[in-house]
Amino acid sequence: MSIDARTKITGLIGYPVEHSLSPAMHNAAFGRLRLNYCYIAMPVKPGELADAVRGVRALNFHGCNVTVPYKQEVMPLLDEIDDEAGFIGAVNTVRNDGGVLKGFNTDGRGFMESLKEAGIDPGGRDVFIVGAGGAARAVGYYLAQKARRLRIYDVDPEKCRLLVRDLGKLGGDVSVAGGTSGVRTSDIAINATPLGLEENDPLPFDPDGFGRDQVVCDLIYWDTPLIRRARDRGCRTVNGLGMLLWQGVFAFEIWTGVVPPVDLMRDILVRGMER
Repeated sequence: MSIDARTKITGLIGYPVEHSLSPAMHNAAFGRLRLNYCYIAMPVKPGELADAVRGVRALNFHGCNVTVPYKQEVMPLLDEIDDEAGFIGAVNTVRNDGGVLKGFNTDGRGFMESLKEAGIDPGGRDVFIVGAGGAARAVGYYLAQKARRLRIYDVDPEKCRLLVRDLGKLGGDVSVAGGTSGVRTSDIAINATPLGLEENDPLPFDPDGFGRDQVVCDLIYWDTPLIRRARDRGCRTVNGLGMLLWQGVFAFEIWTGVVPPVDLMRDILVRGMER
């Protein structure tokens, strides 16, 4: 991939971002398709997000991804918000249309595609989510419309109640769970909390009572202690690597209008995880 005066710049805004696999994933896809784009990581320190967004516009960046801690904070700085991102209350992808910045959220679609790829259909199933933050909102947006029943638990009861209220507007059977004990009777259990980012974190829920016909998902994109324990129980498991892949695929399509080489992007992520 060569860079010249016509190269369209995309990238990642967040803090920190030095660990991100997205630059390697997207640049490999741009190169394979011979698209004159490049993708860079842009660490934006707290308090500097508004300046960064003005820079995206002023420097005519073609678009960017947005990651923690700015997925909510970026929204009032944009000109337009996609309906899905507006409902979720978070943006992870921005496209610059001639100076008009429009925000999207591809996280929920990415998760659903990762389930589909694993041969898992949440339609008509009992789904339990632990966590009521932005990740839970993104995946809950789709699950509330497909699952037979969706139960949600969070240590913050008010945050959980608000999420259930919002997802209930989509017409599904969504309720607050009083604790995590009910997770054992679910068909699909999802960790949407940060627990597992560190190896010594407590488990978000105990999978020891699970059976072989149950599915355990973790939105963290490596094999966390939860995923390993669930796999030892014989459960079907899905970590967050597929969600990371597919949210990137959908962002790529938003920027370029082109379907990227998914297998190449997956291979880049897997190799990056092995380092």
